[in-house]
Amino acid sequence: MFKLPEFPLYFTLADKAGWWLLRIVCVLVLGYLLAPILAIIPLSFSSSSFLTYPIPGWSTKWYSHLFTAPEWSNAMRNSFIVAPAATVIATVLGTLAAVGLTRTEFRFKGLLMAFLIAPMVVPVIVIGVATYLYFAPLGLSDSYVGLIAVHAAMGAPFVLTTVLATLANFNHNLVRASLSLGETPFNTFMRVTLPVIAPGVISGALFAFATSFDEVVVTLFLAGAEQTTLPRQMFTGIRENISPTIAAVATLLILFTTAMLLVLEWLRGRKA
Repeated sequence: MFKLPEFPLYFTLADKAGWWLLRIVCVLVLGYLLAPILAIIPLSFSSSSFLTYPIPGWSTKWYSHLFTAPEWSNAMRNSFIVAPAATVIATVLGTLAAVGLTRTEFRFKGLLMAFLIAPMVVPVIVIGVATYLYFAPLGLSDSYVGLIAVHAAMGAPFVLTTVLATLANFNHNLVRASLSLGETPFNTFMRVTLPVIAPGVISGALFAFATSFDEVVVTLFLAGAEQTTLPRQMFTGIRENISPTIAAVATLLILFTTAMLLVLEWLRGRKA
């Protein structure tokens, strides 16, 4: 049940009006930003072969086409091969890097940190060109290995930053106590450190998964016909033939992204 806010006694009428005006403006701005995204959802249920309003009729045939057409089903399969594999690699590397940076102090630590988070700030087109020029002579272009490696490198900085933020409040005396009692460093990490920083690790893994799953620019450079992912297939569909199947894919991605944000919010609440 909605409950009106209780204002302090010293709030004037102008203060209350400003409070409500600010929130109304925020809601209007958010609605304006979300309107183009939400407008895609009804189009995914249109019976028309074109993305047009008003909608002539309702149908779920575009969702059926998404799961039955070879080009879309293969693209979806590739996305669920590349993204989870890249997420696992990025999570392991990012977590280990965060733990190592937290436990040690050395002269060029800041420089190393800047190098590790560089994929977050370097333009994606630069990463795509550079990795293609480097991987092509090695035979890693047009391969799952090259694509997964680059996606993992792009997702690892997100894991690194979230785990570092979690370790900032970690009590390292727990690790010292475990080691002083004869436990091995690996078992100490698995049984003491990891359970405490698990919310940060999972949050970073979700960001890494979203980064890989939504990536299209690097995929255009490195992926061949057999490695076409869902975002690349959407890009191809928009360029060649705008089909309502794209709206169906976009709707599913909206729902998927919303679910991920809800999970992140839940994890943040558990951490708090």
